[in-house]
Amino acid sequence: MSENKDVYAQAKSQMRLSERIAAALPGFRGYKEKELRRESDKLIRNDLTLKLSKDKDNVRSIAQKIADKRYLDVLPDIDRLNAKMDRITEKVNHASYGYAGFYDIVKIKEEHLDRMITFDNQLLDEVNALTASIEDLKAQLLSNNFSNLKDKIQAIADKFELLEDTFDKREQVILGVTQ
Repeated sequence: MSENKDVYAQAKSQMRLSERIAAALPGFRGYKEKELRRESDKLIRNDLTLKLSKDKDNVRSIAQKIADKRYLDVLPDIDRLNAKMDRITEKVNHASYGYAGFYDIVKIKEEHLDRMITFDNQLLDEVNALTASIEDLKAQLLSNNFSNLKDKIQAIADKFELLEDTFDKREQVILGVTQ
């Protein structure tokens, strides 16, 4: 499982004395609790973005190795994979923090923010599995094994497609529309 499961609890425990006193004030407490949840989720998404960026670097390294060996028929697949990875990385990096305007019909409550943290933690688990697949392919190529390249690249691309589909459901999951 993910190493970021308790980011919110850790953030809450690291509050300064002045923040704890202010958080005890009526009206401010709920605000501070929501802010901590949003900041915790941002930390998780920053970790996701960092991991996805490292994965993109590994895919670039894989593409270079493939190009050096003149397996040009799979380079378009690598280019599509890179484009997909760029798109997903930007979606994760610029995802909503869970804010709602004062006059918005749908209000973001603490349980919605908790679902957002849980959802993004599950994404982290998926990204870790993708990282393992990319590293396996890279290790295969470093051992000069170029068999089944097209299939393996397609399998990684399919996993990224599933990740993107999952991420696109984030807002509905956060609001409790779907599970």
